[in-house]
Amino acid sequence: MELPVTTALESHQQGDLLYYSFPAFDRVSFVRHGFSTRLGGASEGVFSSMNLSFTRGDDERAVRENFRRFCAAIGVESERVVVSAQTHTVNVRNVTAADCGRGITRDRGYTDVDGLITDEPGVVLCTQYADCVPLFFVDPERRVVATSHAGWRGTVGGIGAVTVERMVSDYGCRRENVLAAIGPSIGPCCFEVDTPVYESFSQLAFFDEGCYTPKGGDKCHIDLWEVNRRWLLQSGVKADNITVTDLCTRCRPDVFWSHRATGGVRGSLAAFIGMV
Repeated sequence: MELPVTTALESHQQGDLLYYSFPAFDRVSFVRHGFSTRLGGASEGVFSSMNLSFTRGDDERAVRENFRRFCAAIGVESERVVVSAQTHTVNVRNVTAADCGRGITRDRGYTDVDGLITDEPGVVLCTQYADCVPLFFVDPERRVVATSHAGWRGTVGGIGAVTVERMVSDYGCRRENVLAAIGPSIGPCCFEVDTPVYESFSQLAFFDEGCYTPKGGDKCHIDLWEVNRRWLLQSGVKADNITVTDLCTRCRPDVFWSHRATGGVRGSLAAFIGMV
């Protein structure tokens, strides 16, 4: 298979397993992170092969093996993972070692959580995707990491900015030190919406022609990457500290899970970040 061309991310292959990382985060020695593809897992059938969700109908044993394989690839332990409970909110949860295993080896015990933050080494944060936008964060000075799930509703609500604000208020981070990254997701080439969704975005003060492309009738393509980037800038993250993906999940359903490409018959990708 010919891999997608990217100048923003770094690809990593271990046997059949393929994942992506951000060079700016790779340079932070104590951070371990990665964004999965659909390649290199143990799942079969419509979930073939790296499905990282227990809620899609896949065999749980295969999903646990997928978590084990992926975590081993990025150098963390699957037993230390904490999984979000995503419902397209802007709710962010502070996570500690007491949460390890939630969503993997035990029930989550919480609902409506689309973002996770921790300052404890050994805790691995995980959010899940199949076109929505993964957001990664690290403050190398305060040693705080986070990941947030930005669907279109979360993007309108500014979950990226909410996450930065929580890093500042709850962990003492300084905005200018935060590194942020926008991961593989549906791109401006493919995210077509109708008037009601467009109108939700149009209420944002910074939303202008740089954030969408008219497509005729009541349709347009919205650039979720750019809208999330602008939220991060508004939150005080420096432009030079933001990495923006150039990989669209809808364009490459052979590499990534895409809800739109599969009509919802799919597995899930995942973003992982933790500290050692």
